[in-house]
Amino acid sequence: MQNVLKNFKNLSAIPHCSFQTQHLKNFLKEYARDKKFMVDIDEAGNIHCIKGEPKICLQSHYDMVCMGEAPYIELYEEQGYLRAKNSSLGADNGIGVAIMMSAMANFDHLECLFTNDEEVGLLGANACKFEFRAKKLLNLDHESEKDIIIGCAGGVDIKAVLDLKFKEYEGNVYELEAFGFKGGHSGIDIIKNSKSSIKEMASFITKNQAELIEFNGGERINSIPKYAKALVYSTTKLEDNEWIKCKFLGKQKFKKCLQTQEILSSINAFSQGLRAYNEELKIAQTSINLSTIKMQENQVIIELFARSNVLEELKQIEFETLEFFKAFGYKCESFNFYPPWEGIKNEFSDEVHKALSKEVPDVKISAIHAGLECGILENGRDLLCCSIGPNIYNPHSTDERCEIKSVEKISKVVFEIIKNNQ
Repeated sequence: MQNVLKNFKNLSAIPHCSFQTQHLKNFLKEYARDKKFMVDIDEAGNIHCIKGEPKICLQSHYDMVCMGEAPYIELYEEQGYLRAKNSSLGADNGIGVAIMMSAMANFDHLECLFTNDEEVGLLGANACKFEFRAKKLLNLDHESEKDIIIGCAGGVDIKAVLDLKFKEYEGNVYELEAFGFKGGHSGIDIIKNSKSSIKEMASFITKNQAELIEFNGGERINSIPKYAKALVYSTTKLEDNEWIKCKFLGKQKFKKCLQTQEILSSINAFSQGLRAYNEELKIAQTSINLSTIKMQENQVIIELFARSNVLEELKQIEFETLEFFKAFGYKCESFNFYPPWEGIKNEFSDEVHKALSKEVPDVKISAIHAGLECGILENGRDLLCCSIGPNIYNPHSTDERCEIKSVEKISKVVFEIIKNNQ
């Protein structure tokens, strides 16, 4: 257990935001070679490690969502949880990587796959062409110790771009800033119906009949927006409410956006969040998140991320969203489409269930409303896949925390499963 936490602390000292993982890639490569693994790295940055004659492959991604002051991470423990000061923690999926490192130091027959850039569209998994020696793959990217995941949502990125025109103007200018929003993971946390900073900002501006000068908000494609900021022109005095702070900048010259109505109306009319619920599994089934808005170079760019555990529903929400924004004059495109993983119970899920049940009561086999690399890696390969992991709360946010006792339990379970497959 202490080795796992030590590994995680070492990882946290190395910057590894998505698209900026080179240093951690080199660290993991050298670590694996030091533990006598054969190492292969592909163009996507995936790291494939083999030692002996493995029957099982462990898999985690090594990029993280950087929020707040990350990638400069200051770790601390509080009431049994591992946290980071003013930043995301990176336990998603750094704890999985740390467990794998510990396993690599203790077993002679093991296969490990560290995938790259999972948090920005499962890019590494989609590009992975490695041939696996093992017939079982255990993913360590889940965030609840009580679950064994054998299915996940598919997803698709959507971008809507509107060309803008501006007019020179003079009047009272206000700076608006959103505050008090929880944010969170746009898959796991979407069911909480958390407020969106972008939609609240658009609503406030519309109800106060102000006009846009600038509007930016959101953090990442897969995060519920927590941040939003705008410059607006208003003929009436604007006052704070529970979500928006107003700062009067005085009377000044500015360029007023002539597409204010199209931008605000499209955001106000857009249905954010949960679209369908799976009663049997008690999880979100279909959802969409308006992730970011940016005004730059005479354009406004809106990014969205749709998810569904049902393939036809994913295709439908993709189509409907493209048509919705086209109706407001946006140019739209979708990309990074990946289908749901509709897994079924098998002998490997039974094996994992038996091991996990020794440490955690009331374990259930289920699916998740988020992207997991298992479905992509399993596709077209002779692999049985499951996903487990320790309790991690509020991933992709500065409130992220990981339960230390849960890390200990999952580490013991992983080691037992490997021992049974030597």
